Amino acid sequence: MTKLPLPVLLLLQPPAGGAASPLRSLLAPARRLAVMSAEAKTAPVSGEYPSPVSPPYPAASKDVELRRAMTASARSAVFSCADVVFEDEWLAVVNKPAGVYCDALLTALPRSAASGDSTTKPNLHLANRLDRDTSGLMIITKCNKVAGKLVKAFTEHKVKKTYLAVCIGCPPTWEKIKICSGHGRSKHGAWRVYAMPDVGRSLPGGSVVRDMSTQFEVLGVNGKGQFREPYSFYSDGIESITVQEKAADQTCNDDVKDSVILVRAYPQSGRTHQIRLHCQYLGFPIRGDVKYGGVIEWNGLECDGHALHAESLSFVHPVTGLPVTFQSPIPSWAKDFISTME
Repeated sequence: MTKLPLPVLLLLQPPAGGAASPLRSLLAPARRLAVMSAEAKTAPVSGEYPSPVSPPYPAASKDVELRRAMTASARSAVFSCADVVFEDEWLAVVNKPAGVYCDALLTALPRSAASGDSTTKPNLHLANRLDRDTSGLMIITKCNKVAGKLVKAFTEHKVKKTYLAVCIGCPPTWEKIKICSGHGRSKHGAWRVYAMPDVGRSLPGGSVVRDMSTQFEVLGVNGKGQFREPYSFYSDGIESITVQEKAADQTCNDDVKDSVILVRAYPQSGRTHQIRLHCQYLGFPIRGDVKYGGVIEWNGLECDGHALHAESLSFVHPVTGLPVTFQSPIPSWAKDFISTME
């Protein structure tokens, strides 16, 4: 029997108290990684992060998003004139087109007489932001004081907003509903829906699950329905869904599983991709919203973006103190749907 030197015998002895083995440090890098991986699989898990209840981004979304981002960058570089819905000496409300980045509006805002002294360049700020492919109303402020007040109003949910969206999926059995859930980034950095009991729990990267709620009303399904103007929908007298777990698989007749649904959303919080995430969870993702389960093609044509539009804004003017409401023109895809409604 061959006798081993004492140092080698010590290396081969199992570590006390579960400490890392000194033998592992002598292995080749590739082998060391394999050993560490095996140990990680068998190690007890502590401080687990909450699991999201909505699915990850589809693999196909990566290429689609890259193409759309490149197109939007080119459009934004030549975007020269913003569509101004309202303007005074303190702020401007503009209608952002789809497929253009928000920052392009700052350089494209016309310098009208309402901008004040023509020799002084206004200090422009974006009071709110929209996703690249979302069209609709944005507020641009012209001084730091007004910017601070409006940003605070958005943060405190004092700005009332409505959105229009065309979705594809199973038609809902309700006309109006409120959905409450958690919101946060998964370990892969993707925005996901979380269960309400997970609100406040830590996530990878140091963030936490935050609450989000959205009210919806169905305006039409497959051309049947009635378009109506937005109204005060912030009430408690409607059906409410509190997300506790993954959404159940949607089961509906093959004849209606790809229904075209026009909805209006009333977000009561301002989380990133909130309406898109909630539409996905409810079983009718927004048309063209590939990142959140929406169709890539519709009626034989590839969607160049998602069908979501910031329709209206209501808030107290930060200087005059008067309540104001602004509404944007209806986008073409919404007009097409409304024209078919009976």
